[in-house]
Amino acid sequence: MITAIIIMALGAIVLGAALGYASIKFKVEGNPLVEKIEAILPQTQCGQCGFPGCKPYAEAIAEGEVDINLCPPGGAEGVQRLADLLGREAKPLNAEEKPKQVALINEETCIGCTLCIQACPVDAIIGAAKQMHTIVAPLCTGCELCIKPCPVECISMEPVAENLDNWKWKYPVIEIKRAA
Repeated sequence: MITAIIIMALGAIVLGAALGYASIKFKVEGNPLVEKIEAILPQTQCGQCGFPGCKPYAEAIAEGEVDINLCPPGGAEGVQRLADLLGREAKPLNAEEKPKQVALINEETCIGCTLCIQACPVDAIIGAAKQMHTIVAPLCTGCELCIKPCPVECISMEPVAENLDNWKWKYPVIEIKRAA
């Protein structure tokens, strides 16, 4: 009995040491440029850029495979921020720029099919099968991915009202330096 416990303990120590060594020897560093690009992207995971999410798009930008102007939710401001980061020339947005929006479910029409829940990349829709669903507005990124699968067309997009939390200056802020 004790022999079996000692053998198991030694086996665990050897395997633990091997895994520790492998994690140090084969450590893969992420590209810090990808992380910076991804931080600028709006994290809507909408796929409107042609990629399944913001991280794959950021990786493609970092590799120089695609332009920086493919993200409609990021808008012209996002393109400018990416251009500043990468030292590239800002190009016009390659899509229609839309105001920030949030999905809204018509609760009288919803049949509870759960297709919208399955389509939502950020889990902003709650509900159960054959029950009415609702949107958790603070989680909704406005990606519009829930609209197409809805068989009764009960989902619409509503612009987010401007308030202190989402208001942006329409003109760039100019810093004035004082003479020393």
